[in-house]
Amino acid sequence: MQLLDVCKRLTKNNSIKLTEGTSIGHWIMTPEYSVNNVDVKTFSNWEIGGMFMLCWNMEKESKLYATIKPSQSPFSYSKEFVSGEKTQIHTHDYIELGYVVEGEFKQKILGKDISFKKGELFLIDKNCLHQDYLYDDGSLVIFIGLANEIFDEVMVGKINEEKMLDFLRNALMKQKDIQQYLHFKPKNLDNGKLEKLLMQLWSELESPDDASKYICKGLIIRILHMLSTEYNFYLSNEQRKKMNWIVFEEITKYINEHYIDITIKDLVDKFHFNEDYYNRILKEKTGMTYSEYVQNIRLGNAEKLLRTTKNTVDEVAHRVGYHNRGYFYKIFIEKYEMTPAKYRKSKNKSV
Repeated sequence: MQLLDVCKRLTKNNSIKLTEGTSIGHWIMTPEYSVNNVDVKTFSNWEIGGMFMLCWNMEKESKLYATIKPSQSPFSYSKEFVSGEKTQIHTHDYIELGYVVEGEFKQKILGKDISFKKGELFLIDKNCLHQDYLYDDGSLVIFIGLANEIFDEVMVGKINEEKMLDFLRNALMKQKDIQQYLHFKPKNLDNGKLEKLLMQLWSELESPDDASKYICKGLIIRILHMLSTEYNFYLSNEQRKKMNWIVFEEITKYINEHYIDITIKDLVDKFHFNEDYYNRILKEKTGMTYSEYVQNIRLGNAEKLLRTTKNTVDEVAHRVGYHNRGYFYKIFIEKYEMTPAKYRKSKNKSV
């Protein structure tokens, strides 16, 4: 059975029916009632793995159906709405990861309208001001709430570069004065693997046992790993500027450590951005393309070896990654306006 079918069934066919006016209904969806007030949504039932799943099913008759797991008893909540209306502006005291199962989902985040299409995900900071739009278009969305300590725990080890991890954990998720979100788009349209993980997570939260909290944590780790490898993520302008500097520092450090035999594919495998990104960011920060930047590092190290060692010119060329003697001479002369041998003689006569 597909995730869409499971969600539709669970939001409409549970034995206990709830309508607007109940406390859980108010928590699930509060229509906008004030432009000045901010609701702070909290969740107290963190017993199973520090997380919950909420499903919204917006039917075409302008009716919202919803349910949540874990819950003491299975229930289906329903509420009529006017297509295009918004929820009350709110924040959470937990991290929210959302997935659009069907249709399109729109939010107003920090005053800006953002649309998420089928198959896309969004990660909302626990302090980020936002509202949800409701449309009678048959859209269906899953929200996963993650307790802050669970998010911190599963993030560790999922990002290899410490500065990038610090950015996501501190600048995005920890600092109370920075309200941010991430938008994830799949690199390909096949979401079967992710939806299978979401169905497994729902099943564990629906019928938990003693092992469920460990299984749920493992499933979240797998989901976050998928997001880091099989999805592109999009940032606000403020985040993008900071992230670009962090990525620039990380990739230039990696290039300097592996310049002898590095390829641009190595960067793709290590940092998971496409090839054009490395040329673009290096050009922006240094004025050089990836190839020019690597060549500049190699020639700089060759110049140092010529000054400080008694290695032959051929040995120097090999040590910095060049195996074509003629090409090494050509680019060295272009940069230093003399042959390697003449450069050594002019700079270090004692060698």
